[in-house]
Amino acid sequence: MVAVVGPTAAGKSDLGIELALALGGEVVNADSMQLYRGMDIGTAKVPPAQRRGVPHHLLDVWDVTRTADVASFQADARRVIDGLLAAGRTPVLVGGSGLYLRAALDDLTFPGTDPAVRARWERELASRGAPALHGELARLAPRAAEAILPSNGRRIVRALEVVELTGTFEATLPEHRSVYDVVQIGVDRTDLDERIVERVEGMWGAGFPDEVRRLAEMGLREGRTASRALGYAQLLAWFDGAMDSAEEAKQATITATRRFARRQRSWFRRDERIVWLDQPDVTQVLRLVGSL
Repeated sequence: MVAVVGPTAAGKSDLGIELALALGGEVVNADSMQLYRGMDIGTAKVPPAQRRGVPHHLLDVWDVTRTADVASFQADARRVIDGLLAAGRTPVLVGGSGLYLRAALDDLTFPGTDPAVRARWERELASRGAPALHGELARLAPRAAEAILPSNGRRIVRALEVVELTGTFEATLPEHRSVYDVVQIGVDRTDLDERIVERVEGMWGAGFPDEVRRLAEMGLREGRTASRALGYAQLLAWFDGAMDSAEEAKQATITATRRFARRQRSWFRRDERIVWLDQPDVTQVLRLVGSL
């Protein structure tokens, strides 16, 4: 199988479709926010009419009120990948969510989750703040606390949940060890900052604020994961009076997206299995796949 990875706005989706067409394959989504129904414009989800007849899997499977669950995604992705391989089709995994890609491809096991326990620690986070909870984590699991920033409330809450459920928490991932025969193609661009501006401007031109308004009526604010997505969080802040204008929300989205792209680069560059190509075309990638 093939995986197309890299930072946002680099052109992964188009290359994934081209590869699926050339290899007799189907696209498997590994973008955590494209799993959500209705989050289309802001996640740059390829519209059905532009998929060129290539089947796409694991799009629009979660309601926006659902908290993201990488363990469930792992099970779903493995089921789809195994089914495609058994049918003689080539899975083309496409996305920029590093942990979700590793969950699909690598030998990783994720602890379970308990919504009641998670909700209780979320309330503690809201009332006491991240530094206080980090102190609690340091008492219960010192090694985990050393690896998590005191300001990272989401990771602290997850760590406390896992410690309560299992008695321990590993804050670092194990070595890269694939469970599939996979070629990973990294897509990046020297002009990525400019491409991000173009993407965000295009989102606003395509009616992104209206999309977020519709989703807000469907409970977006209550979704712990979806409400924090790039662009969605900024527009909700404008709707709720925390920003002065749509333009301020747009510029904040551009800044946050650029920051996120830098984190994606840092994550993926640590994986020596990824072959990086600048502005790749499908012929170049097929030649590479055939040589490995």
